[in-house]
Amino acid sequence: MININNLRNLCHDKNIAITKHAKNRLTERGITVSDIQSAIQTGEIIKQYEDDKPFPSCLLLGLTECYKYIHVVAGIDDGYLYIITAYYPDENEWEADLKTRKGHLS
Repeated sequence: MININNLRNLCHDKNIAITKHAKNRLTERGITVSDIQSAIQTGEIIKQYEDDKPFPSCLLLGLTECYKYIHVVAGIDDGYLYIITAYYPDENEWEADLKTRKGHLS
């Protein structure tokens, strides 16, 4: 299981790895690395993906530098923080708390 403190400890430019696909999505969505760092520093893990490959990941909810709520999917391996994706939660898909997907009990 990923611990939020582990994410925060690795949340520095030299430790962050972002795939080309993720970079493209972040650009499309207007999300910066600074926004992701802010979200990790202010956020909380809302779902664990322990069976993800090649390493476990998690979904967290945090705030960007401009205080907008954002979801970040990230994993940790070998001292790196891997950003898988990040997006602004859609109110049509998420409950008001932005932690629970509509139609799901957990």
